[in-house]
Amino acid sequence: MGIKAALPTYELGLYALVVSCAIAYSGQEIFESSRDSMNRKAFRENIKPGWHYFGRKMDVADFEWAMWFTSFRNFILFALSGHVLFAKICSMVSAQHRSVVYMMYGILAVLGTMGSNYLMVILSHCLVLYTVGLAKQRWLCFIAGLCSLASFKIEPFSSWQNGFVTGTFDLQDILFYGGSGFTIMRCMSFALENCERTEGNYSVFALLKYNFYLPFFFFGPVMTFDQFHVQVHNHELQRKDREMWHISIHAAVHLTAIVAVDVFFHFFYILTIPSDLKFVNRLSDWALAGLAYSNLVYDWVKAAVMFGVINTIARLDHLDPPQPPKCITMLYVFAETHFDRGINDWLCKYVYNYIGEDHDNILKELMATISTFAITTLWLGPCEIVYIWSICNCFGLNFELWVQQFFQLKPFAEKEANMSEATSRRVRGIFGAANFWAIVLYNILALNSLDFALLVAKRIFFT
Repeated sequence: MGIKAALPTYELGLYALVVSCAIAYSGQEIFESSRDSMNRKAFRENIKPGWHYFGRKMDVADFEWAMWFTSFRNFILFALSGHVLFAKICSMVSAQHRSVVYMMYGILAVLGTMGSNYLMVILSHCLVLYTVGLAKQRWLCFIAGLCSLASFKIEPFSSWQNGFVTGTFDLQDILFYGGSGFTIMRCMSFALENCERTEGNYSVFALLKYNFYLPFFFFGPVMTFDQFHVQVHNHELQRKDREMWHISIHAAVHLTAIVAVDVFFHFFYILTIPSDLKFVNRLSDWALAGLAYSNLVYDWVKAAVMFGVINTIARLDHLDPPQPPKCITMLYVFAETHFDRGINDWLCKYVYNYIGEDHDNILKELMATISTFAITTLWLGPCEIVYIWSICNCFGLNFELWVQQFFQLKPFAEKEANMSEATSRRVRGIFGAANFWAIVLYNILALNSLDFALLVAKRIFFT
């Protein structure tokens, strides 16, 4: 359901002014709260010394961000720089063998980082799912793939497999579960695409080349096998006009975003403050709304930076990776609520669109959404917060589709046809606003805690 006409300039300007004022008003209180609570006892664990010339401590509550750009930064730069170097040499000398070079470098990087035991665990899952894929039965591929995924997400199987990996570096668990989870999704894509192949089977060598492409291995995104296989075996490596210019601009933007976020964390403790509910209760309604909203925007920025850096390298390798996530400020329908477009594309292709077909049948649509969020729950790791998040989003998506079909009935369609463009836009805006805040609250729940989400909801809707 699209809006009949674009938002007029004066309304767009008014909207921008209101949003800017709201952000400035709430931001001032968050800044003052951060400054005055720098040495608060409850904050000490997550507020550490930062860049000394700022004279302020830094919010390091996000373990992943802090590790990526401190102690693990050099490893990332070394591994990815080596990949870019070898990829460039191979593309110049022997473009037809570049996929093999990518695979060999990826295997060696995984071996050097995580050890031989981890590599054997990954290879064993690849071999099992490759063997299952030879049967060319979709249901069997799903059962085997989801069981493999569950073995990394459900205790005691995940700890048992993690026990094979020896090492003490800080990101071991993140790399273990990240690489393992993305491996299973790639192997399932391979097996399902093999089911669709009418003549013969893809080789296990094709699966290894697909899985051990280093930029995607540990942190994604997931690029479906059919797309990767075609693109990586394209031997005519020609750049489009100004393509390198655009790649350079994107790289500069991501580098600027990294520096900006680090500076931001010295002045706004948006990740640490929500952990102290006693302190949060004393914030004004504006500050609390701004705090919740900034958490969502930061999560988008983090995903955009992570996938942006990886996608920049993939584009240097002449691949067309999944698009970066859409900013929370642009989301007002549940159908577009996804921070990882790679996983979203995977789920849409193999589950949601396959079961839902044309998405006209309410029962099929319900089955499609339930199946999609069941797999998403397993992918994220089953726990109370994930269950609530999945149920809320599943209901939101279905309710949105029910309302859409209801208002497409002839009496309502005729009434809207008789409305002016402005009236139609504003009526749709009411529903869009309700959806927007539902999306915000559900994702606050996923990013923080149930208590914080309930507090935000109470302040917004009741206070």
